[in-house]
Amino acid sequence: MADWFQRTKKGLLGAEKKVIPDGLWVKCPGCSEYLYKRELDKNYWVCTHCRYHFRIACDSYIHMLVGKEYEEFGQELQSNDPLKFKDSKKYADRLKLAMSQTGSNEAVKTVSGRIDDVPAVLCVMDFNFVGGSMGSVVGEKIARATDKAREMKVPLIIISQSGGARMQEGIYSLMQMAKTSAKLARFHEEGGLFISILTDPTAGGTTASFAMLGDLIISEPGAFIGFAGPRVIKQTIGHELPEGFQHAELLLEKGFIDIISPRSELKQLISKLLHFFYEKQ
Repeated sequence: MADWFQRTKKGLLGAEKKVIPDGLWVKCPGCSEYLYKRELDKNYWVCTHCRYHFRIACDSYIHMLVGKEYEEFGQELQSNDPLKFKDSKKYADRLKLAMSQTGSNEAVKTVSGRIDDVPAVLCVMDFNFVGGSMGSVVGEKIARATDKAREMKVPLIIISQSGGARMQEGIYSLMQMAKTSAKLARFHEEGGLFISILTDPTAGGTTASFAMLGDLIISEPGAFIGFAGPRVIKQTIGHELPEGFQHAELLLEKGFIDIISPRSELKQLISKLLHFFYEKQ
């Protein structure tokens, strides 16, 4: 490891300059420490110095909870451009770029699998796909996943990582708030168990619909959770906001969420909850 920090280039006045190879180290946004990527990956992308939780891809959550033995469904669904939306770039072009960068057709993956020995249906959002925004296909996939969990009589788990409703689809995206909420209400009436897991960020229409409707609401440490941004709220009410406003720790204190779980303990926690509540059904 010491070889990586050897002086390999000449700096000013002939002094040698330290060079850190690209791609091996990451600077932590929480404490500014440089972290070795390989060790960070082993630690679930959680800083070993300050416990800052980096954002991770949806596939990482799926593998962490159900391993590699799962069945994905709904991947044939794909967004179109109902409003022919265009700002600095065509919406259709944004979708193509997101698909090529993530390898997914949408901002949520829906799978069925087993957490330890308990069957479950999972919806896992991906912030890398247009900010994890909720468009018509995201809403439809979550609605279908809820129906599947209801028909199979198994728990439903939704992991949110989203900037909110997708503005490029206008009213079509806003309608998904009502659709997903109605599906979850029916699921609840029939005795289904819904666990909502909030990660950074969970915002906008996602927060205002399915993300906060869980029978149990779990958050990762330090996650931003809110509807409008703090600057908008501050300007609207004309008052300073409390420290930690719209972050998991304050929301736990105020009773909006049930528990904060470090990522390394998430599977163990979910497994315990499923064994307790699912076996009681």
